[in-house]
Amino acid sequence: MNTRIDYPERGAAGPGVAVINETTVIPATPESAVSWSAIFVGAVAAAALSMILLILGVGLGLSSVSPWSFEGVTKETFGWASIAWLTFTALAASGLGGYLAGRLRTKWTRLHGDETYFRDTAHGFASWAVATLLTAGLLTSAIGGVLGAGAKVAGATAGAAASTAGVAAAGAGSAVAMDPEQGDLGYWVDSLFRRAPGTDAAPGTPPPPGAAPTAPDAAVGPAMAGPATPRVAPPRPMPGPGMGDRREVRAEVNRIIVTSLQGQGLSPADQQYLGQLIARETGMSQAEAEARVTDIQTRMRAALEEAKNTAKQAADDARKATAYAALWLFITLLIGAFVASLTATWGGRRRDL
Repeated sequence: MNTRIDYPERGAAGPGVAVINETTVIPATPESAVSWSAIFVGAVAAAALSMILLILGVGLGLSSVSPWSFEGVTKETFGWASIAWLTFTALAASGLGGYLAGRLRTKWTRLHGDETYFRDTAHGFASWAVATLLTAGLLTSAIGGVLGAGAKVAGATAGAAASTAGVAAAGAGSAVAMDPEQGDLGYWVDSLFRRAPGTDAAPGTPPPPGAAPTAPDAAVGPAMAGPATPRVAPPRPMPGPGMGDRREVRAEVNRIIVTSLQGQGLSPADQQYLGQLIARETGMSQAEAEARVTDIQTRMRAALEEAKNTAKQAADDARKATAYAALWLFITLLIGAFVASLTATWGGRRRDL
């Protein structure tokens, strides 16, 4: 812009004419402190590298373990190797993302060195944060599987232990509803009615087909002949020897056992009744039958206690594994944030050369 001032007393073309030139100063365009394009490029690169390294780690881990005995690495070695691989993944991915975020940012001018260093650090941290969110979004199912593995293993182990013991409280009702010969308590019921080797058939059992009938008094000598001694009636009506009645007896015994396990034990009346059933089926005496009931009850409670301890131990091991995994994941993420911020300052310094 040119401005000319003429002084009339000296004349328009006189030698004393003064000319003043003014230059308009255009203000500089303000520079953005954040380069989002560079941040997103670094975040995408870090997320992609993380996924590649995680897939590689899964393949290496599965190839190093085996369900067969004396094959593969131990669980301690596998755990430490997993931690080392996760740390390496965080270092590599975060370093790449932070370096790209610092190297691809806009070049800042007229800034103090400390401000440039702070902005580069912020770019690296922002790139790490975006990459972490992207990775979590892409691997939501995998992360949920890792964190919930403990609970799943504990539940599966507890269910297997309870099934082995045969007396899980939650499955007591279903054990009663099922066929007593196929339910969870079938083994214990069979143990109650098991006959000793070489024992004759139980009283009241029908003879096999084709066998010669035996006279009622054939086994009684002449001196023993006489009026029959009246028998004392049992406290409950005893079922017949038919196949259908036997199934009902086993179902009833099943219900009695389940009730005793849910309570404090067998009542005297139930123990006496079970002893009578066992004595009738096996030919044992009443005292021997009741002793067998007591022994089976003790063994069942011991099996139940062992199953509970096994389930508790499995749950405790899963709790410890989940806690260690969460703590190491936290430490790994912090290391990744630091490395991303540091490499972003290196990339920014190269950008300003």
